[in-house]
Amino acid sequence: MLVRGYKHGRLMEESESRVQMSVYLHTPADAAARRVLECPETYRRWELEHDRLIHTVSDRGRLTEQVTALRSAIFALVHRRAVFDYLRGAQVTGTKRRRALALFYGCRDYTDAVVREHANYVRCSSSYLCTQHLGEHLMHDAACYEPLQLYEEWYAEYFRAYCDTELAETETEKQASVTLSALRPLLKHRLAEARQAILAMPPSPDREWREVEIRRANGDTQRMRAIFGKD
Repeated sequence: MLVRGYKHGRLMEESESRVQMSVYLHTPADAAARRVLECPETYRRWELEHDRLIHTVSDRGRLTEQVTALRSAIFALVHRRAVFDYLRGAQVTGTKRRRALALFYGCRDYTDAVVREHANYVRCSSSYLCTQHLGEHLMHDAACYEPLQLYEEWYAEYFRAYCDTELAETETEKQASVTLSALRPLLKHRLAEARQAILAMPPSPDREWREVEIRRANGDTQRMRAIFGKD
């Protein structure tokens, strides 16, 4: 049976409600979303950007199509948050921080790049919370649990390998970058397989996902098909 998808207004209403909930929650993404609520101008800009993002979902007529579109939106948000997540997680400071931002902003003024990247992170984190909420609580999409969480961890691993290679300064870092450079194509391939497998998942698979917990990333490059779907 074909199930009609959600209207745009409902998805936006649920999204705005989730952002309001960030006042009472304490995850890093919620902390970022609270920044959106603190500034009316920032909120208006986020609302416009999120409205465009949600249109990529609501413009699909069937629920199954909306689920797939929402997963794609979550992938995009994970990617867009990666720079700030890397700077914070790896505690990149000083000259290396300047070089890291130059990788993505070119010759743009450093202070301007910092402000832009933080603002981007705040808005993307708000939309990330919303898309996760829509997938879990409205569309009941199993991919929003272990599969997409694991993808986010693996993307962070790939992104850090890329940045650490490009920013290597000391002799020790340069030696490590040789290994990272060899590993990057495998990490990238693993991500491509993950995206393909997640997009192909039914919203409610007929198997348990505890296997994902057991086989979390440990530096190996196991094939994703064995985790996210049947061979």
